[in-house]
Amino acid sequence: MTATSTIILIAETLTAQLNAERIQAMQVAQELTKKFVELGFKVVPQALWAIGILLITRFAIDVAGRVTRRTLSRTEATLRKFLVQAAEIVILIVGVVAALNQLGIQTTSVVAVVGAAGLAIGLAWQNTLSHFAAGVMLISLRPFEVGDAIEAADVKGVVDSIGIFSTTVVTDDRIKIIVPNNQLFNGTLKNTTAMGTRRVDLKIDIGDRPIRPTMAELLEIAHSHPLVLENPPPTCLVAEITPDTTILSLRPWCASVAYEQVRSQVQEHVKEAMNANKNQAQ
Repeated sequence: MTATSTIILIAETLTAQLNAERIQAMQVAQELTKKFVELGFKVVPQALWAIGILLITRFAIDVAGRVTRRTLSRTEATLRKFLVQAAEIVILIVGVVAALNQLGIQTTSVVAVVGAAGLAIGLAWQNTLSHFAAGVMLISLRPFEVGDAIEAADVKGVVDSIGIFSTTVVTDDRIKIIVPNNQLFNGTLKNTTAMGTRRVDLKIDIGDRPIRPTMAELLEIAHSHPLVLENPPPTCLVAEITPDTTILSLRPWCASVAYEQVRSQVQEHVKEAMNANKNQAQ
């Protein structure tokens, strides 16, 4: 075999191999194109459906927010805001899970992971969640409202605001105190303005003065005060008698918001009247 024949044979062999590889590559490319097309026809509709579900979810959140606000228009503002947010979050979670399911993602494992994370967060925020639950109960049951004077958790003052986690109380000397809701809900709470009126209990030491005339004088002082109510009327009773003195209990009624003022001024008037009588006796 001549050299020329050998070269021609090698060239034909290489050409055949190249043609075979090219044909194989074209077949692979065709298969990949076919797979991509099939995947596109499968994935694109799923993606479009998922996007549609998310758009519907967004629309549903807006509608649910408006309906909830309108339905709960007479509900306390803090509770209404919480319920609206809760409804929106529930709808969002349902929509996201439905979109993932449409994409073919197994939502069971996602829900399990979210549940485990929620449990861990719940354990870490146990005290915070208890304050949150107490705040919802306080807003729902309304043992006090903004503007009420309360005594609870070693705090005495006027309620400035009621939040989900804490309540703000302003004391008589204008100090703002933040009280965790759990302490207010689980402890003893005294609302001194809830009834609208309040009785002022005063102990008056009259010494050896005659009882009945002094009682009449004290009642006259109470009646003369402009903030003392006529109904219920003031009363005056004998609280204690000892060998050395007699103590009377003067009980005028007033509006709850005027309690401190009435208590101070009636005591002042009683003291002035008793001092005047004492000077006249001397």
